[in-house]
Amino acid sequence: MRDDSHRPLEAADATPAAAVHAHNARAWDALARQRVALATPASDAEVRTPLAVVDPAGWLGDDIRGWRVLCLAAAGGRHSALYAAAGATVTVVDASSEMLDLDRTVARQRGFDVRLVQTSMDDLAMFAPGEFDLVVHPVSTCYVPDVRPVFRAVARVTRPDGLYVSQHKSPASLQASLTPAVDGGYALVEPYYREGPLPAAPASRLREHGTLEFLHRWEELLGGVCRAGFAIEDVLEPLHAQPDAPRGSFAHRARYVAPYLRIKARRRRRAAADCPSEQAILL
Repeated sequence: MRDDSHRPLEAADATPAAAVHAHNARAWDALARQRVALATPASDAEVRTPLAVVDPAGWLGDDIRGWRVLCLAAAGGRHSALYAAAGATVTVVDASSEMLDLDRTVARQRGFDVRLVQTSMDDLAMFAPGEFDLVVHPVSTCYVPDVRPVFRAVARVTRPDGLYVSQHKSPASLQASLTPAVDGGYALVEPYYREGPLPAAPASRLREHGTLEFLHRWEELLGGVCRAGFAIEDVLEPLHAQPDAPRGSFAHRARYVAPYLRIKARRRRRAAADCPSEQAILL
C-alpha cells in the first residue's frame, strides 16, 4: 500500500469551488466516523465475487487482472477492495482523509496493494496522461459546483480506448420532494435551471447529511462527458423501485423517479472536432 500525499483542502482557499471541496471533505470525514452505509467496507462474500458486485451489467468483461484502475472519489474500503480482489492495480482518490483511512485499514487487513491519494476529484494533476485503463466514479459529482473540470481531468488520465464508468444522482431526483404528496406522487420542488447548492435535507439514502450538493442537468452530465473526449457506449438507470414498497420509502419514491444514472464511456483517441466550446484534449 502506498500513500501519495497531496495538499490538504482548506476552506480558506481562494476559489468558491475550493471552499465547497473543503466543506464536503469535512462532511465526509464526519460521515466516515459515523460509519454510514457509504462508509462500509466490502464484505467477505463480495470480495469472493468482486466483478459480479462492481459490474452487474458486464461492461468490463470477464477479466480485469492487470488493469490500472482509478477509483475516483471512491474511498470507504469498498471499491478499492473489490477491484484489487479482481486483480487490478488500484489507485483511490478521495477528498476525505477519514474515508481513505478505511481503505488503508482494509488494504492492510486483506493484504491488498492500493495507492491512496487525497485530493479533490477535479485535481488529478499528480497523475500522468493516459495513466489508467479504467476510471470508476461512483455517485459524487453532486458534490462539485461544476462538473466540467472533473470530466476534463478524467479524460486526461484515461488512456485512449480506456473506460470511464460513472454514476450520478439524477437531476429529476434532486428536483423532487423527499416525501410523497397526498396523491402518492412526488412533486418537483427545485428548479431545473438553478445556481448554488441545494437546500439542506434530512439524511437519507438520497441525500448525505452535512454535505453541499449541486444539481447538474442532463446536458452537463451526458454532454459534458462527450465534450471532454469520451464516447458514451451505454446508459443505465439502476432499478431500485419495488411495487409493494411502503409509501414514502426509498423504493416507493424510486417508482416515480429513478435516483441514479450510470454511464459507460470510452476515451476517444482525440477530442471531437465539432465541440469547439471545450478545450481539445489530445494524447
